Amino acid sequence: MPRHAPPRLRRTVPITSYADVVPFITKDGSQIRELMHPKHHGNADQSLAEATIPPGVTTHLHCHHGSEEIYHVCHGEGRMRLGKRELELRPGDTVAISAGTPHCVGNVGPLPLVILCACTPPYADDDTELL
Repeated sequence: MPRHAPPRLRRTVPITSYADVVPFITKDGSQIRELMHPKHHGNADQSLAEATIPPGVTTHLHCHHGSEEIYHVCHGEGRMRLGKRELELRPGDTVAISAGTPHCVGNVGPLPLVILCACTPPYADDDTELL
């Protein structure tokens, strides 16, 4: 049986330092740190960001037409609208958001709500529609 060579990386993927990533505000109103994004870091097909939502704040209802997202709650408490559903979010919860699904997240606790957000294809403002 022939042996196959391991796949080669298309590019060298660097390691990012959290301290070097400058946060910014996205179209939905959340503060984001792009921990890994092809536009900046050399990876190819996905992005990973940390979203921080202050107490009492809710992001704008929006959808992404081309990107699927996965949210993983690291800290805080939240309430998420996902399509027609309302979900309570706690640390350790992970939510899949299909492309085209309206969603928003509100911080209902006293501490910042911190969520890791993975997107495939990578996050793009142009793919975000406010609803």
